[in-house]
Amino acid sequence: MSTDKHSSWSYAEALPLEDDVLARARDRGHELGVTPVGTGAAALLTVLAASSGARTAVEIGAGVGVSGVSLLRGFSAQTVFTTIDVDVDHLSAARTAFLELGVPTSRTRTISGRARDVLPRLTTNAYDFVFIDADKPSLVDYVEHGLRLLRPGGMLVLHDALDADKVPLPAVRQPSTVAARQAGRLLRENDDVVSALVPTGTGLFLAVKR
Repeated sequence: MSTDKHSSWSYAEALPLEDDVLARARDRGHELGVTPVGTGAAALLTVLAASSGARTAVEIGAGVGVSGVSLLRGFSAQTVFTTIDVDVDHLSAARTAFLELGVPTSRTRTISGRARDVLPRLTTNAYDFVFIDADKPSLVDYVEHGLRLLRPGGMLVLHDALDADKVPLPAVRQPSTVAARQAGRLLRENDDVVSALVPTGTGLFLAVKR
C-alpha cells in the first residue's frame, strides 16, 4: 500500500466523531476485554442501517453494544432489533448502551445463548438486516443462517472479514483466517446475493439478497 493510500485510510477511520454513549460503551468493552467495531465501521453501519429500510434486524455477537447502538441510530423508530450473545456480561453491557441511547426496550430483544443453537429457531425470510460479529470457527454456519433469515432485498454484513488484515496473505493459515476466507468465498460465489468487500476497519463484507 502506498503512503498516500494508507494516509487516506487513516484519515477516513479517524473522521467520525463519537458521543458519550459510544465512548462509555467502548470503556465497558475495555473493562470486559472486548474489542468493539472501530469508529469507521461504526459510522458505516449507521449509514447502511439508515439506507436499508429494515423493520427487523438480527445481530450475531452483541459485543458490548457499540455495533448495536450504531445500527439502532440508523434504523427507523419502528425497527425491532434482536442481538444474540453467549456471554451474559456482554449482553448486559449492550442493554445498558441501548438504554443510554434512549431506545425503548420494546424495540430490542437480547437473547443469551450460543448462536448455533439460537439461529435455527429464528424464522426463515423474516429479517431485513443481519450483522455478524462472532466467533470465527462458526462464521460459515452464521453466514448460511443469515442468508436463510433474510428476506429478498435484505442485507447481510460480516464484520472483521479481513481477519485483522491476514486474509490477503496466502501464507497465513490460522483457523480464524481460513474461516474468514471461507465465509467470504461463500458470499462471493452465491448467485443469490450481490456482494462487496469494504476495507473499512478490519473489513466489512456486504451482501444483499436478490
